[in-house]
Amino acid sequence: MSVTPLAHVPTHPAPRFRGRIGRDARSGHYAVPRRYRLHLTPACADGLRIAVVHGLLGLDDVCPVTCLDPVPDCPDGGHSALRPLYEASAHRYNGAAVAPVLSDDWSGRIVSTHAADITRDLAGHFGGGRPALYPCGAESETEAVERMCAQGIERAAQRAGSAGGDESERAAGLERLLDSLGSLERWLDGRAYLIRDHLTAADVELWVALVQLDTVHRHHLDAAAVQRVAGHPTLWAYARRLTAHPAFGTHLDLDGIARRHHAHCRGLEAAGAAVQILDWAAHTGRPA
Repeated sequence: MSVTPLAHVPTHPAPRFRGRIGRDARSGHYAVPRRYRLHLTPACADGLRIAVVHGLLGLDDVCPVTCLDPVPDCPDGGHSALRPLYEASAHRYNGAAVAPVLSDDWSGRIVSTHAADITRDLAGHFGGGRPALYPCGAESETEAVERMCAQGIERAAQRAGSAGGDESERAAGLERLLDSLGSLERWLDGRAYLIRDHLTAADVELWVALVQLDTVHRHHLDAAAVQRVAGHPTLWAYARRLTAHPAFGTHLDLDGIARRHHAHCRGLEAAGAAVQILDWAAHTGRPA
């Protein structure tokens, strides 16, 4: 899949901690089962990506997960449960204690808060004998999907539903979004997965972007726009099929996503809020 490179448009604060898990003792943070712990809320996009990768790799006994409430309990948007980790990791830390976090239980400090690094390190150092989520030789394809999801779906949907932008900006955002979805629709025709004949991190990335599009961004689009977004049957069938996979559907916290969106969103709800694209709960494979 070819994707035109886009200028970086930051949508989140830059991660404060970007340590990496290395390969041996000289790296400091080397790979040891049960040394590291994830602190996640799957109701946020980054937390959901990490949770799905963790599930696909079967790392419950290798890297435990502490689940946090979908809605942070601190006024600054942080979690009080993470405050000790942040304060132990940075002298006089006074920022928000946000998730996701990969921590080192040996030192009681944070290794990383950067979601992309965390998923790559989990797959690279604890994924032996498990699915190759980051296949060798597919780096540029994976990065292209990440850019498309971040800019062509996430950022474009935000522009399309922006209450502060003018009509031309919202229209441009919607067209960018529809262009991205159309490209993916054509690419997936006759394919089960995005870049290989098996699940990869690229599929996780796209699935999370589609979840966010239907459960969050849709609320700020008009009904006609949502109908156009829904008019990509191959793409949404792909999303539905992945949702039925235990590593995906198990972590889909629809109530948590709704609570988090309601707590954080300051935008205006539009008519599209009433036009659900997928019945996600019906496809999770979990008993009712």
